[in-house]
Amino acid sequence: MKYLLVLFLFICSTITVTAQEKKPAGINYNPNAKKDTSKKSIRSAAVGKIGTANIRINYYSPGVRGRIIWGGVVPLDEVWVTGAHSATNLVIDKAFRIANKTIPAGTYAIFTIPSKNEWTFILNKNYEQHLTDDYDAKDDIIRLKVKPVTLSNPLERLQFFIEKGKIIVGWDKLKIEVPVTVSN
Repeated sequence: MKYLLVLFLFICSTITVTAQEKKPAGINYNPNAKKDTSKKSIRSAAVGKIGTANIRINYYSPGVRGRIIWGGVVPLDEVWVTGAHSATNLVIDKAFRIANKTIPAGTYAIFTIPSKNEWTFILNKNYEQHLTDDYDAKDDIIRLKVKPVTLSNPLERLQFFIEKGKIIVGWDKLKIEVPVTVSN
């Protein structure tokens, strides 16, 4: 009985030490990519605030996995779901502005058209669709031209960020930033 108790305590202490593993200092930390061996696109979300608005972006996050992304996995000059599987969607609880256009609170699909030197960011009212199967430009609320920026640290998985008045999309070696304002 004493032997079983010692063995039990040893196993519990090993589990506790493993569970308290810390992130390495000086490295951009992405909890979605930690020990990422999945070949699947992971269901992900970015949550944040711009002004007084609560924002959530729901998306599937594909990985690079050694593939050519821009002009390979993601064709250039074509509408892209900006994720995988279902349309990426933006949920916001206050009216907001992108490129001097006021958009009511609600749920919207995010699409992009990646090109070599310039991307088109698209907000579309049909947020319940698979990939671009049902995409129709007549449902676009806004199209905004943005310049892609090269990342100094590539991202293995597609990621959305909400920070400092911007929606940021990054993957592989590129990112785009879309300025968003919210009226109080």
